[in-house]
Amino acid sequence: MSLQTTACSACRAEVGLFPFTMAFQPVVDVVAGRIVAQEALVRGPAGQGACHVLGQLNDQNLYAFDQACRVRAIEMAARLRVDCELNINFLPNAVYEPRACIRRTLETARRTGFPLNRLTFEIVESERIADTDHMRNIIQEYRRHGFKIALDDFATGYSGLARLAELRPDIIKIDRVLVQGCDRDRVRLAIIAALVGLGAELGIKVVGEGVERAEEVAALRGTGLRFMQGFLFARPVLEGLADPAEVLAPLRLA
Repeated sequence: MSLQTTACSACRAEVGLFPFTMAFQPVVDVVAGRIVAQEALVRGPAGQGACHVLGQLNDQNLYAFDQACRVRAIEMAARLRVDCELNINFLPNAVYEPRACIRRTLETARRTGFPLNRLTFEIVESERIADTDHMRNIIQEYRRHGFKIALDDFATGYSGLARLAELRPDIIKIDRVLVQGCDRDRVRLAIIAALVGLGAELGIKVVGEGVERAEEVAALRGTGLRFMQGFLFARPVLEGLADPAEVLAPLRLA
């Protein structure tokens, strides 16, 4: 039996898939003062963290889980009336053939009325990509449908400059290890400023993750970074959206 046949069967085998749900966390444009995206984050049915869910993955349920995550994120975002971009984490190694594996995503978006050009797929930093050509094919197919590609947790794990050069994403999300305390660390701030400049040069949107303090917002704005995400604005909300007024309130203090 071929890998494609096996994977196709696995994608449909959701009957025994473990329960999970989604939480949503906003991405803020601190210059325009508005929410520009909602990231769908996998959670256990009682709100358990992503590690609890991802720890249940194995070779038998990987494909079905990746497909189910996309479907659930889009369905829930449509039900919550998300009116900005929707970011969905995905596992590139669970995509065996781009055109086949994207069908359920397209069907779900059409069924729920969620616009395809508002979908962004984030490559998680923990995913080692063994076949770069295959990953490029995935990105090419996704862009053909209007999707954007983001490198998550940039500058940690496998998500570094080599991957940036190979994959040419639309968005990079700077990891929290660089962002947190950047107002008190000139080295971290200099690295972030360089990444913001690189993004401007290459036409890549740069997002700072893990923002927790107003002082960090002010320092990051000084580098030219305008897109941010973190607990300062909102913690992930289980099966719901944070109040926009509360999300944007910290900008008055920065």
